[in-house]
Formats: sequence, C-alpha cells, structure tokens
Amino acid sequence: MNLFEPVGAPPVTASVVVCVYTEKRWADIVAAVESVAAQDVRPLETIVVVDHNPALLDRAREAFPELVVVANAHKQGLSGARNTAVELAKGEVVVFLDDDASARPGWLRALLEPYADPAVAGVGGVAHPRFPGGRPVMLPGDALSDHGTGELDWVVGCTYTGQPTAQAEVRNLMGCNMSLRAEVFKRVGGFAEDIGRIGKNPLGCEETELCIRARQAYRADGRDIKILFEPRAAVDHRVSEDRVEWAYLRRRSWAEGLSKAAVSKLVGQGDALSTERGYVATVLPRAVLREVRAGRPASAAAVVVCLGFTTAGYVRGKLPGATAHVSLPAANGA
Repeated sequence: MNLFEPVGAPPVTASVVVCVYTEKRWADIVAAVESVAAQDVRPLETIVVVDHNPALLDRAREAFPELVVVANAHKQGLSGARNTAVELAKGEVVVFLDDDASARPGWLRALLEPYADPAVAGVGGVAHPRFPGGRPVMLPGDALSDHGTGELDWVVGCTYTGQPTAQAEVRNLMGCNMSLRAEVFKRVGGFAEDIGRIGKNPLGCEETELCIRARQAYRADGRDIKILFEPRAAVDHRVSEDRVEWAYLRRRSWAEGLSKAAVSKLVGQGDALSTERGYVATVLPRAVLREVRAGRPASAAAVVVCLGFTTAGYVRGKLPGATAHVSLPAANGA
C-alpha cells in the first residue's frame, strides 16, 4: 500500500483527526479536509468526528465518502470527540486539526519528521490568525515582529508572542495544530472530558493537562519524553467576528483561569503554571509598555483586562467546590 507520496516518507504513519460540531462551519470544515488532502504526505486515514449532531453527521458522510466519518461516542465536547478518534485511529501518530483551520503546504510532513527521534512523544505547530478585518485593538501585536504574533493571540486559539520561533521543547501543545504518538494514549489514557470546550463554551486546557500527565507518567517509569513545537508546521486559523469583541476577551480569559485551576487540581500547580509564570512576568509587561509608548491605551488596557480576568477565574476555580463550568460574572464593557 502506498501511504505517502514518493518524495521521502516520514518515519511514522499518521491518522489526521478533524472534530466538528456545527453546520455553521461547513465551509471551514470543507477547507480543513481539503487542506489535508492537498498535503505532499498522505495520512493513513482522515477521521472526521461529529459531536452529537445527527444532521451534520449525515451531511459529512455524504460529502466525504472516502473518509472515516463517525459520531462522538463519548461525552459531548471536544475532548470526547477526540477520544472517539483516538480509539479508532490506526496510525502510529494521531494528528489533530481544528475544523476552522486550514493546513499550509508541508504542514503534515513538518509535524511527522521529528518522530524519527523515538524520544519525541508529541509535536505541535504554528497557528496564524485569519482575522475578519485587521488585527483588533483588543489583541495587540508587535508590528515589528517577523512572526506576526500578538501577546494575547492564545485567546483566539493561535500562536502568541512568547512561544518559540524555532523548533524547541515545550510543556504542552496547542489544540488546533498538534500530534501525539498513539502509544501515549495507550499509556496514559485520553483527554480529560470534564475540562475543555463544549460548543461555544470557551473553556480549554485539556491539551495542557494531557501533555503534563504524559510527561509525569513516563518520568515515573524512568523515561523522559520530548514534546516539541515545530514552527514549520503551520495552519491558518479563522477567527470569527464574535471573537474580536471585548466581551469575548473577558469571557475567554475568565474561562482560561477556571481551566488552569482545574488542571492544577489534576496534575499539580507547579507543572500547571510553569509556562504561565514567565509569560506573566516578562511578555505581558513588555506588551503594556510598548502599547502605552505607541499611544495605544486601549490595547494596553486589553492586556491588563485579560490578565485580571484570567487571575480572577483561576482564584474562583481554586475555591472549594468550584468546577470549570462556573459562569462568567457580569462585567462592564472595556
């Protein structure tokens, strides 16, 4: 069986997973699937998991007869959908691409090549934001940056200032563009289904929790694993209009705090916040200073608002009896 194009096969086979939940993203879903098919490396299979939406399931099966299209067999939400795919995947590596992201040429090859090192357990890549207009004021970015990132781009699921610009080891991968060896799931289980996104609910961090849990489990067995960030593996991530509003910034920041609190309860505060400490201490202050000096007080305020709501969410999530599904408190517009 010819699994790959004859231009040098990567060291592992791959199952590419696209999880979907709403027909409103149909054009995005088609673009995501087509971007996988256009890669110079062919995956062993592409799996589309539909999250508790029978109408969308029928439409996807009709549109993609050559793909594996299945319903989420677990709890509703992105984690359950991903776990469904993991159970079905036949590839040595399971690759996850968001339903509103399109892979750039060379994406899959760049993700898979590092697996030639047997110590590499996971590889993730860059997500470039595709805004509905220009960069919004509430997501400031350094105009001088060669990489086009902003300090708060994680709010919209994209690569943010402070992440590596060359291949490097990282604590965790970013969900819209990531891959993990299938053996990792066999060793430590799947994504935690009590945290993470459900529909438009902007909770997250299930990828962070899984990566930390995997590293802790392998270390307990006397084996160190590598989780890599590979900037050559790039996707374009569409940002919808509702995500470039102040209300979404506050809601997403609050949810991030709640999610980080939930992760810290599962894997310990030290590992859960190891990356965030440096980000808060160095990246955010530089952003505020730059925006103030440039005469952009609203953008500087966005950084402060984001940090404030994230911190408040984390504190709320750490309270006894708190869950990751606490509603966002009312707030005035910024």
